[in-house]
Amino acid sequence: MDAKKPYLAVVLIQCLYSGMFLLSKAAFNGGMNSFVFVFYRQTISCFLLVPLAFTLEWKKRPPLSFTTFCKIFMLSLCGITLSLDICGIALVYTSATLGSATSNCLPAITFFLALLLGMEMVKIRTKSGAAKVTGIVLCLGGAVTLAFYKGPHFNPLFHNHANIGHLHASHQPNPASSTKTWIKGCFLMLLSNIFWAFWLVLQGGVMKVYPSKLLFTSLQCFLSSVQSFAIALAFERDMNQWKLGWNVGLIAIAYCGVVVTGVAYYLQTWVVEQRGPVFLAMSTPLSLIITMFFSSFLLGEITTLGSVLGGILLVGGLYAVLWGKSKEENMVQSSSQKVEAEKQVSDAKVVVVEIKASVDQPQL
Repeated sequence: MDAKKPYLAVVLIQCLYSGMFLLSKAAFNGGMNSFVFVFYRQTISCFLLVPLAFTLEWKKRPPLSFTTFCKIFMLSLCGITLSLDICGIALVYTSATLGSATSNCLPAITFFLALLLGMEMVKIRTKSGAAKVTGIVLCLGGAVTLAFYKGPHFNPLFHNHANIGHLHASHQPNPASSTKTWIKGCFLMLLSNIFWAFWLVLQGGVMKVYPSKLLFTSLQCFLSSVQSFAIALAFERDMNQWKLGWNVGLIAIAYCGVVVTGVAYYLQTWVVEQRGPVFLAMSTPLSLIITMFFSSFLLGEITTLGSVLGGILLVGGLYAVLWGKSKEENMVQSSSQKVEAEKQVSDAKVVVVEIKASVDQPQL
């Protein structure tokens, strides 16, 4: 049973992320402002993380210089606040399925940014290097397909769906019905993933000078709450939009703030410790499949051939990049093992020579 736990954990993680896309889209369809939603989500996450950080890591906290604080502020702004705000706008314009689909291109975008910043190297003539480049191309092709090609529609599996996303949306136009807003939403979703990838690439350097993980995460969450409040206040002055009621919007905020931030993040850390980051990343397409199924059933979203083909290209790009990365890591590991073995043989030869010399030495 213990061997099956990582598999059950990754399935649960992807189910939780699917729920995040579905409930967020339902809240926006219900008339909730996306900027206000992000603020409330980050505030709840902050109330969850900050007490834990003070309890567990405050006494052994590392010193926080002004320069490091500024770096954390910018990381929070780009990787969390802007990424979530832009993703929220993109979800308003598009669909939950698209949001889940584009998350599959995150490893490829992260690798490409690391390559531009000189943190990664690629040898195109090797199989691993060619796989990485192919993965990036497939991800770009998938993004373009999602944006510019819709194709024929597939009939929904359930005609009498719950349609939870339209409980309060009868007075609102559907922005995804316009080709122009759909294309805009696709590129905004891609931009959101680019900001997220920048956060993943750059936070490693900051954590070297501020290694307290929980305090580091809590500080980013607190700063993101302040930043998202300022942005929401700038874009939404109607106080009626800030009021929370007993509706799908409140459920979505609580779910994203508590379940995703608390349960999903903890499970991700556990899976990475047990089986490594590649094992976790390879389960990402499950979220797309789950979201595509339930978005048709619960939100009444129509699946098109373009969405399916784009999703397939993105998943193909994901696996190509992961395969290339895994191949390189295995080569490095085998090379280091070979060097270590040669070193041990060399040390053994030295010992043999020393023993032989001591034996051959004439006794006085």
